[in-house]
Order: sequence, then C-alpha cells, then structure tokens
Amino acid sequence: MDINLSIEPNEISTVIKDFIKTYVKNSGCKGVVIGLSGGVDSALVALLCKQVLGKKNTRCVFLPDDTTPKLDFRYLDVLVNKIGLFCVKKEITNLVNEINKNCFVKPDKFALANVKTKARMILLYEYANMTKNLVCGTSNKSELLIGYFTKYGDGAVDIQPIGDLYKTQVLELAKHLKIPKEIISKPPTAGLWKGQTDENELQISYKHLDIILAGLELKMNFDEIAKIAGVKTSDVKRINNMRVKSQHKRRTPLIPKIGIKTVGIDWRSPVQRG
Repeated sequence: MDINLSIEPNEISTVIKDFIKTYVKNSGCKGVVIGLSGGVDSALVALLCKQVLGKKNTRCVFLPDDTTPKLDFRYLDVLVNKIGLFCVKKEITNLVNEINKNCFVKPDKFALANVKTKARMILLYEYANMTKNLVCGTSNKSELLIGYFTKYGDGAVDIQPIGDLYKTQVLELAKHLKIPKEIISKPPTAGLWKGQTDENELQISYKHLDIILAGLELKMNFDEIAKIAGVKTSDVKRINNMRVKSQHKRRTPLIPKIGIKTVGIDWRSPVQRG
C-alpha cells in the first residue's frame, strides 16, 4: 500500500469556503477574527475567509512579543499588502511579563510559551466578542493530531477551517491560491522563544511527519509506515505516542456517566445545518 497525500485544490477550497460561509451565517455572527503569524497556515485561512466573507468581515490580528522573529513582521506586511487584508497589531510583551510576575511558580520557557498563546487567546476573544465575530483557528491536521498546540491557547477557537489538511496539503493549497512564495517557503515557527522552529522542536520534517500520520490514519503497521516514510520504526512509534498522549487536547473535558444522556458522550448537539 502507498500513501498519497495529494489533493484536488479547487474541490478542497470550495469545501472549506462553504464550511466558513455556513458556520458564520448560522452562528449569527458578522465574520471572523484571525490571529496572523506571518506563516502559511494563517495566511491561507485569512485568504479563504476574505474570499468568502470579504475584507470588512475578516478581521486579522497580529500579536507579537519580544521573541517574535523579525521576519514575521516583514512577511506579515507582504501578506497584508498582497492579499489586501484588514489587520490590527498589538504588542503583548508587557501583558506576558505581567502574567509572568504573578505566577505561583516562575514558568520555564515551555510554560511561558503557553502563557503567550493564552494571552493571545484572551485578546482575540475579547475582540471577537466586541465585534460580534467568531474566532477562526489556523491549526492544521498535523499539529492537531500530535497535540502541537496549546490547550485553551491557540487551540481555543470556534472553527478550524484547515484542521483536516496535513501541513504538506496546506502548502499545496497555498501554492494553488498564490500565497506569496516567501511565506510558503518560510520555515514554520510559532516564535515562542528565540530560534524556535517547528521541525527542530518536533525532531522530524513535516514531509515525514505527514506520511507517518497518514499511515496511522490508514491503520497500517509501524514497520510498513517506516519503510514508506523512509524513517525508523522508532520514529513512527514516537509520533504515535504523541498522538495518543495528546488526545485530551482534542476532546472536551471528560465527564463520568451518570444520567440517561451525558454531555460529550451520548447527548450530541446537532451539527449546524447548511
């Protein structure tokens, strides 16, 4: 068995745009608020939302701090100018420092990274509340499956338009929709500490990661996935372990079964009708 991650860009973009249009309309909101990072994921989401909702109802927000790479500022300007986005900016270093000073235990760099994403979440939701908009996420399937996001931080959103696209598929769709080349080729980074990049932190390239995850999705055995991906079986096991351990991030908090129907177990809210 082979693993094919190629997509049909026109079909995929239509599905995503229909999803955005239907969900925003049925929610009774005007549009969306999106946290821009200067990277390809948020660029793609912003473009798709603008094509559906228009510039006025696609409110982008850039929330840098003192570890945000300088390239992010430059690429953000390229993105905003070339695509024609509405974007506001606010420096959050003082906010993060204030939280840092008031923590019960002084956070290390990983805990402080979570503080930063949660601080951004607070500002995004306040802005969305005051403008009658939804908060639109920019996480892809690769990140979601291995828990490479902050619970109640960048994972706290109302919709995830590209949440079923692996990172390599995001890149393919971005090229098709003519996202600026410098943004597509930019090394993925959350900019949560100096010199941080996704692939260095994950110790694997997205190309290999996506093949592994797709193989796990197909329920292939570890050795077969490793052979196709060109990695060690131990790498496949490590990624699978990340997927299993991060399951709590992708679910609502667990509730013990007591009543006839229980929230999140067998009392299912209806999917918004389109």
